[in-house]
Amino acid sequence: MPIRAVFFDFGGVIMRTEFQAPRQKLAERFNMDYAEMDKAVFGSVAARRASTGEITEEAFWEDTLKKFKQPVSEIAAFRDAFFGGDVIDRNLIQSIRSLRKKFHTGIISNAWSGLRAYIAKEKIADAFDSVTVSAEAGVVKPNARIYEIALEQAKVRADEAVFVDDVAVNIEACEKVGMKGVLFKDPEESLRRLELILKTGRV
Repeated sequence: MPIRAVFFDFGGVIMRTEFQAPRQKLAERFNMDYAEMDKAVFGSVAARRASTGEITEEAFWEDTLKKFKQPVSEIAAFRDAFFGGDVIDRNLIQSIRSLRKKFHTGIISNAWSGLRAYIAKEKIADAFDSVTVSAEAGVVKPNARIYEIALEQAKVRADEAVFVDDVAVNIEACEKVGMKGVLFKDPEESLRRLELILKTGRV
């Protein structure tokens, strides 16, 4: 069956933490190490609730700042420092724009409610035909339902789709649904593997 749709994860694939210094500096401000700061933000109950849309991204940051005993007025500064080393791979975006000429291109992301607005603000929304966000879907990867929602939006069957993600369990889950998966390690290698699948229909 020929491939008709290509989906990408956002965090860890399209946007990656290329510089650890800003988050490290923020951690040191609160007498924490990098891993502790990462877990305090991404590993919290509020983060999980924001990922399934139970609370908004704004509510998540309010809860986080409260834990750090910081006023709400500091949300923007704290958030900017935490994500200061994260970079959108513009070359990858250009490759995705090229793919869009022949394939449905989409995002499948475990993300908070602000992702869609962020994509628009960064002027990369034109690279994608669909965006499936866990906060909107109410379910997170590796749950099969989020892949099914993305496939329904693209109007393609699972065996007509490929998904690129940097987390092995998410790739295993998409393959169980019937999609083909590419485990992202670096852009060049992943695009080579993706190109092979698009040409041959095989992993």
